[in-house]
Amino acid sequence: MILIPIIAVIFALALDFLFGDPANRYHPTVWIGKLIGKFVPYAKSTNPVIEKTNGILILVLVIAIVSFLVTSFSSSLKYVENFDSNEFYKILLIGASIILVGILLKTTIAIKGMEDHASKIMDSLSKNDLDGARTKLSMIVKRNTKNLDKQHIISATLESISENIVDGITGPLFYFSIFGLIGAFVYRTVNTADSMIGYKTEIFRNTGWFAANCDKILNFLPSRLTSLVMVFSCIILKEDWRHSIHIMKRDGSKTESPNAGYPMATLAGALGIKFEKMEHYVLGDGNSEITERHFRSAISIMKVTTVLFALLFTIPVILLLSSLGWWFNV
Repeated sequence: MILIPIIAVIFALALDFLFGDPANRYHPTVWIGKLIGKFVPYAKSTNPVIEKTNGILILVLVIAIVSFLVTSFSSSLKYVENFDSNEFYKILLIGASIILVGILLKTTIAIKGMEDHASKIMDSLSKNDLDGARTKLSMIVKRNTKNLDKQHIISATLESISENIVDGITGPLFYFSIFGLIGAFVYRTVNTADSMIGYKTEIFRNTGWFAANCDKILNFLPSRLTSLVMVFSCIILKEDWRHSIHIMKRDGSKTESPNAGYPMATLAGALGIKFEKMEHYVLGDGNSEITERHFRSAISIMKVTTVLFALLFTIPVILLLSSLGWWFNV
């Protein structure tokens, strides 16, 4: 039934806006991370080829486990939809399906969680606790935060917010709209693996090679589509949307990642500020100090982009695929 995934998307977003993430012990994405962490030590080898192969096997194995569990759940929903019972029980079963799908989809999304964590960083800065802000920032970025000054800490925080719009919101929604829950969870599995081992360091260069490249491929379309939706958000919020387009086109490809630069450049352009990762990139051309106002504007853009993406892409794609005879498998 087509209403299940559509209402589940709305329910998932509402849950996240209101309550944020569940405790780690109840969070499937955390479980996936722990599973990856269990396998990683076995990937180590003095032979780079063997290490790369082991990295591939780890990701494929974890994806297979996650896919099996999600597919089993989806199969049970098909049974519910076809269950021969009176109308009252049929409605109850469909309602339960929507709630369960919504809850599971919500666990692949992080809107309020990102806002809460970023707010803690800003709170530490407001108290001039740079060490505390650096420590909190290190939990959401890959760069070394030990020597960052206040402006670079705020810049990195806003960059993470813009990246999270894709990784933690529109990416899962993009793949849910096409492949259902299994799409959202496979995407989050790859994204989680990339955040854990997708580093070009001596330790993870080979083990995380496959995860990093899968993440690049999966994010290619969502990152660019998200940047366009962010522009519409800027129009609604009366931010500088024309400048956001200019900076996105000019600086979107300047980052080492082929995808991360697009939402980051769009946000920098909209807010008239400059993002800088020392010795790596500079996005935007603003010279003003990044302040609490810019942070609040970034959060607003993230939230409005979430709603617009669901309305302009996720739900229409679900409806389109259904009208074309695609059996939507939540």
